[in-house]
Amino acid sequence: MVAICVLVVVPVAIVHSLRARTTNYALPSNAVLRGLTLRQRIVAIASSQVGYRTNPSASYCNKFSFYWNAGAASCPGSERSEKWCADFAAWVWRHAGVRFPYGYSYADINAAAASFYAWGVANGQWHPTGSGYSPSPGDVALYGLSLVSSPWAAHIAVVTSYSQGAGGPDVVNGDGDRTGFSVVETGSDQARIVIGHTDYSLDGYVSPA
Repeated sequence: MVAICVLVVVPVAIVHSLRARTTNYALPSNAVLRGLTLRQRIVAIASSQVGYRTNPSASYCNKFSFYWNAGAASCPGSERSEKWCADFAAWVWRHAGVRFPYGYSYADINAAAASFYAWGVANGQWHPTGSGYSPSPGDVALYGLSLVSSPWAAHIAVVTSYSQGAGGPDVVNGDGDRTGFSVVETGSDQARIVIGHTDYSLDGYVSPA
């Protein structure tokens, strides 16, 4: 079987622009983003943050939650503290131009990973595994979804590419822990995640539009 790879092609000039920002993790410039599709912008913005770490390093103090004015104001700098995988994905989507409410009403997106599920269901953008849906770059992948009482999920990550037949997508994880505590890191063929000693499987995808 020939694997069909679904990916976003980012021009060389954009790659150089992203590399130039590896020290401060700034957004790609408007000039870089202007010629990209929505999904290309999502991938470019998520990728520009790879390597970002919380400050202090052993904390959840991060700039993405600060952007949303969410989490505890207990950090030594201007960051806010809370588990932030969903805050990161929401930050990426918002800066790429995806329209959604950030808040705490039903179907609002917030720091809870399952909020993406609720938003996806309400907007017809939820695609569970086994539905035949093939993820596209710019989707978010949802792990460890539980619907026993109210929706809960363990983790969410931004999809950067997917090869047909693969176990999972290539992603950028906010609040990852494989290369350090609470960092932005990549994951390849990420069909499962481990948080602490618990293994969670991929349960589906939410599309931005």
